[in-house]
Amino acid sequence: MSEPKNLFDITGKVVIITGSTRGIGQAIAERFAQAGAKVVISSRKQDACDETAKQLTDAGHSAIGIAAHNGDKSALQNLVTQTIAHFGTLNILINNAATNPHFGQMLDAEDSMWQKTMEVNIMGNFWLTQAAVAHMRKIGGGKIVNVASVNGIRPGGFQGIYSMTKAAVISMTKTLAMELAGDNIQVNAIAPGLIKTKFAQAIWDNDTLHQSVIGRTPMGRIGDPDEITGMAMYLSSPASSFTTGQVFVVDGGITIPMI
Repeated sequence: MSEPKNLFDITGKVVIITGSTRGIGQAIAERFAQAGAKVVISSRKQDACDETAKQLTDAGHSAIGIAAHNGDKSALQNLVTQTIAHFGTLNILINNAATNPHFGQMLDAEDSMWQKTMEVNIMGNFWLTQAAVAHMRKIGGGKIVNVASVNGIRPGGFQGIYSMTKAAVISMTKTLAMELAGDNIQVNAIAPGLIKTKFAQAIWDNDTLHQSVIGRTPMGRIGDPDEITGMAMYLSSPASSFTTGQVFVVDGGITIPMI
């Protein structure tokens, strides 16, 4: 068995990162590009994908932008097809894209909000994984990392539907890990706590909610997007070759049970 010189080496690996034009996804894309990976930037709008990809290529890295709405099955299948056509393969998939159109009591949510959240956060991840796995099986393995949330472990206030979908992502992670283990495809999830992103701005920009979170977080602060990248790197590298079906919480300690 050949051993890599660096357990965390992803040089030359081709990675798709959804929702990577901002926030956690963009931070992961930047770190992976710096580590020598060939990065596919993806989000809903092509101009945003192109802009982020250009920032990476201008810095001397390998990257392209391919737009795909996470709720559009055909667009996600095309994302994989175009990635392989451009780079020749696909080694790593990071399902990061998500939506949360309803911030409030679950019983007040309209049906359309339920449908959109479940389609993007659950079905989109499944559709893209399904397309990626078809290729990963052919090349003898791969890595899939799903970005869940601590809200998938315990519900977040005013985020009931979102929390349910993230719990589903965690369940899907475990099931796929079991089903794909024989194909040498490791499937894991990251569950971030509150991170300072535009996606979570409704919480950290509200002083009452922000202080409530900080008061329950042992580290006394919220996280930065770059603080999720190390875990993503581990789960995408040879270092995690015997790690699958697990959920790695990165939350400053907020989920630690306290008396």
